[in-house]
Amino acid sequence: MQATIHRDGRMELAGQIFRVALGRAGVRSDKHEGDGATPAGVLPLRRVLYRADRGPPPACVVPIEPLAPDDGWCDDPTHADYNRMVRLPHDARCEELWRSDGIYDLIGVLGWNDAPVVRDRGSAIFLHVARADYAPTDGCVALALADLRRVLATGLAELLVG
Repeated sequence: MQATIHRDGRMELAGQIFRVALGRAGVRSDKHEGDGATPAGVLPLRRVLYRADRGPPPACVVPIEPLAPDDGWCDDPTHADYNRMVRLPHDARCEELWRSDGIYDLIGVLGWNDAPVVRDRGSAIFLHVARADYAPTDGCVALALADLRRVLATGLAELLVG
């Protein structure tokens, strides 16, 4: 099932509308590392990561993996592990996936710049939990936790971001 993400912060899926937070620089077709934009296009949902200490695994149609405290995501375009999940500590710049603020309690890994990985085209584009005020993301798509669980349970397979 495909969800449509609109630039005004709405997701349409199965006849329902959900509020989403998008990148602080809006939606761009020419996404590059660090620009704060959500990439435009079709983004397949590759897998889902979750904090098992903070909730049950979600219902979804893609593989599910529990997160560990040493999980990270390499966002250093000069490193061979760029745009890949890694173990921390790591010798490159990486984002910590085990966070105290709850936004990564549930993460849908989106297929952006992963087949193949192109240096500086953008990394760590996720579907994740929104902050309470729906503050802009660094390029991800974020929903309230309850909405994210509901969206995943519909059989979501990809996002059309436009």
